[in-house]
Amino acid sequence: MKILLTVAYDGSNYFGWQVQNNFVTVQQKIEQALSNLLKKDISVRGASRTDTGVHAMAQGVVFETDTTIPISKLPYAINSFLPDDIVVTKAREVGKDFHPQYSVLNKTYEYKILNAEFKNPKLIKYTDFYRGKLDIEKMQNACKYFIGEYDFKAFCASGSQAKTTVRKIYFLDVQKNDDIITIKINGNGFLYNMVRIIAGTLLYVGSGKIKPEEISEIIKSKDRAKAGKTLAPNGLTLMEVNYDQ
Repeated sequence: MKILLTVAYDGSNYFGWQVQNNFVTVQQKIEQALSNLLKKDISVRGASRTDTGVHAMAQGVVFETDTTIPISKLPYAINSFLPDDIVVTKAREVGKDFHPQYSVLNKTYEYKILNAEFKNPKLIKYTDFYRGKLDIEKMQNACKYFIGEYDFKAFCASGSQAKTTVRKIYFLDVQKNDDIITIKINGNGFLYNMVRIIAGTLLYVGSGKIKPEEISEIIKSKDRAKAGKTLAPNGLTLMEVNYDQ
């Protein structure tokens, strides 16, 4: 049978999701845990290839097994073999045709920025830092120009292997609570570093480097150089992955 796990992790200690030679990754730890639990080699597929330092609250992870362990008990069993910074929170059986990436309806990410005079040691692993004054209202106004289906080539880092750079964004919002700015985005998929580049572009809007209405022209240009910088990975968290079943 095919099992879908929901996995949360702090990505601070890992070189991203995907297995890499000579580097410790989240996928590697999960495969080791499953292989130790089930006494056979297990490979898994993830919904999102999160980069080094990126976190997740709900990564989708699929594997196949013939285990007799009740599905409701699987998270507890797997977690006993995992480090404290990786936790399986749910498990359910899915159909044979289910794919952790191709069956996705949409994904939600959050990007957090500490906008204060000084860094906070407790937040360094989970926020980017910006000292200057930011116009949150302008950042909020800029969000509407991203909503819809566009070619987001201007917001894709080099090295992408995507067949198309067209993506659809359903929701994008900026909120500030005390010194923490939260950028929340939902879409049918995201290009390499796309969320971090959008966050960097909104930061440019807030600091006055880019006007909100210029976003449309940046998208049309398909020119990466016209968009904002790629913000640090530690501020990014995969919050939710919604599937079609």
